[in-house]
Amino acid sequence: MEERIINPSDGVYAATQDYVHAIEVTHASRFVFVSGTMGLEASGNAPVTLEEQLKLVWSNIRRILMEADMSTDNIVRVTSYLRDADYATDNQNARTVALGNRKIPTTAIVVETLTPDWMIEIEVIAAA
Repeated sequence: MEERIINPSDGVYAATQDYVHAIEVTHASRFVFVSGTMGLEASGNAPVTLEEQLKLVWSNIRRILMEADMSTDNIVRVTSYLRDADYATDNQNARTVALGNRKIPTTAIVVETLTPDWMIEIEVIAAA
């Protein structure tokens, strides 16, 4: 698989330091589309803090990707669903830690989650 960052510097607003406008993926043989994943414990319970849920959501995503013989290095797209706009910075920081130096297209949307205990839900697309 090959990736090419598409991040124009003129004619469109500038991307911030934590993401890029687009990634072109060529020669990929597999894609994994991960459904919205919450920061829940294996028991299905939601921790009470955003910090704990953010740690768990990325742990859960890593585990799902591992089952597909992939890792966060294979992620080419992230969409975050936040229960509150005030969660944006913490979400951004957690994503940056989870992905390391990898910058990918990402979107954060403020929504009403199905259960008030769920503060964050993240879906990803991975390619190999």
